[in-house]
Amino acid sequence: MAGYLTTHVLDTARGCPARGLKIDLYRIDRETRDFVKSLVTNDDGRTDEQILPAADFVLGTYELVFHAGAYLDAIGTPPEEPRFLDVIPLRFGMSEASHYHVPLLLSPFGYSTYRGS
Repeated sequence: MAGYLTTHVLDTARGCPARGLKIDLYRIDRETRDFVKSLVTNDDGRTDEQILPAADFVLGTYELVFHAGAYLDAIGTPPEEPRFLDVIPLRFGMSEASHYHVPLLLSPFGYSTYRGS
């Protein structure tokens, strides 16, 4: 079985998928943080393609960076200066060749994540 990475972002304050949220993927190698790609969530709060498809999958440490502040600005969430949540980095390890699903549950003042299926 080949591994791959997906995500799903839900706006828990509005009770709907977070459409149009930019996500960056980085691969972490010791002290080096290498940019892999950027994607944007679709109407279902998912990316149109796997974040890291099987053909590019390598075991190791990664970081998903969710641009929550720009998303909250775009949907008209009242601004604050500075915004409580702006950029949310999630660093995690992938230690086996399987499906890694890293969702984000987002509101203007909190978030949670977990290893999904």
